[in-house]
Amino acid sequence: MKSDIDSLMQANNLDALLVMGAGQHNPAMVYFTGGSHLTSADLIKKRGEPPVLFHGPMERDEAAKSGLITRSYSTYPVSELDKEANGDRLRVSVLRYKKMLQDVGISTGRVALYGKLEVGPILTILTALAQEMPGLELVGYQEQDILAEAMMTKDASEIARIRAMGKVTTQVVGKTADFLTGQRVKNAMLIKPNGEPLTLGEVKAQINFWLAELGAESPDSLIFSIGHDAGVPHSGGNPTDVLRLGQTIVYDIFPCELGGGYFYDFTRTWCLGFAPDETQVLYENVRTVYEKVKDALQVNQPFKRYQQMTCELFEAMGHPTILSTPQTEIGYVHSLGHGIGLKVHERPGSGLAAQAGDCLVPGVVATIEPGLYYPERGFGVRLEDSFWVTPEGRFEILAPYPLDLVLPII
Repeated sequence: MKSDIDSLMQANNLDALLVMGAGQHNPAMVYFTGGSHLTSADLIKKRGEPPVLFHGPMERDEAAKSGLITRSYSTYPVSELDKEANGDRLRVSVLRYKKMLQDVGISTGRVALYGKLEVGPILTILTALAQEMPGLELVGYQEQDILAEAMMTKDASEIARIRAMGKVTTQVVGKTADFLTGQRVKNAMLIKPNGEPLTLGEVKAQINFWLAELGAESPDSLIFSIGHDAGVPHSGGNPTDVLRLGQTIVYDIFPCELGGGYFYDFTRTWCLGFAPDETQVLYENVRTVYEKVKDALQVNQPFKRYQQMTCELFEAMGHPTILSTPQTEIGYVHSLGHGIGLKVHERPGSGLAAQAGDCLVPGVVATIEPGLYYPERGFGVRLEDSFWVTPEGRFEILAPYPLDLVLPII
C-alpha cells in the first residue's frame, strides 16, 4: 500500500522517486495523484516526506485536485534557464530537473525512475542530468520494483474504485447478453433488423459504447472471439466473423476508469442457443477446476501453489498443461491469474516461476481464470472473476455474475 512506500524505499536504499509523464494512462502518476488531468507533469517523492507535484501553469487547478503539494513549472522561468544554458535547449530541460530535485532536498543519492514518456527524448535528458549531477544515481527496476510491491495490496479507497469498476463491467456484460439474445435468427446466425448477419466487430463497438456511457473505457481493447479464435487465449476475435448458434464465444473484458484509472478483469464463455456435447464437457471441466481452486484459496499462500493445483487437476482430466508440457499450445496454456489495479496485470503473479513475495495476502485483488483451448477443434473455454483478499483473510468476488454457458435464443 502507499503507506509502505517509505519503508520500501529504506529497504532498497532509495532517497527519492521521480515519476514523469501525463496525469492519465500513466499508472505510477495516477497512483500518487488519483488521476488528475495533466498533460505533462513530474512528481518527486523524497523518502520520509510527502510527494511534490510539478505541473504546467495552465493546469494548476487540475494539479490542486490531487491534494498534493504542488509547484508550477513557472517557478523556473524558461528565460532564466535559457540564459543560464546559453541557449542550449537540452540543458534548459536538464537545469529544470536539477532545480526541482534540489528544491525538494535532493542533490545526491539514489533516485528511482517511473512513468510513461517517449523513450528517446527522456533518455537524452536523463543521460545529461546524470552528467550534470554526478552525485545522483538514477535507478531503474526490472524485478525489485518498489511501486509494484506497494501497489500489490490495496487500501479501502482503491478497493471501492475497483469494486465500482466491477459493477460497470458486469452491467455491460449483462447488456451484451441481452443484446445477443434479443436478435433474430436465420440460418443459425444472428440477424440484424436489415437482414444482414450480426458481426463480432459490431458487438464490440456496442460494448465500447456501453462502457463509455458508464464512464469507463477499454484502452487495451477486449476479447470477444468465436469458434477457432476462442481456442487462442488472447485472440481478440475477427471483427467480420458472424455470430452463429452453438459456437463457443470467449468474452474477456478488462475495462478501466476513464483516463486510465483502476481496472477490472472478467471472462465468461457463452454458446448461443445451445452447447454441443463436446463444448459442454470442456466447459464442465473448466468450471470444476474453477470451483475447486476457488474453494481451496487460503490467505497468505503463494499464488503459484494454485497454478500447480490447476495444472494437476486438468492433467487428471486428460488435458495437456504447461506443467508437464511447457511448450503446449493446446489444453491449459497460461497461468491461473494475476493481480489487478492501475495495470490490468500486476503482482502477485501466479506462474510457477513467480517471485517469492507473490502471495495472496490481505489487500490483494487478483484474478482466477482457468481455461482450456483447442483451436483446431473450434473452441476454447475460460472463466474468470476478480477476487479481493479481505483484511479478515476471506476471498470475495468483487462483482459476482452468473456462470451460465448457454444464452437462450427465443
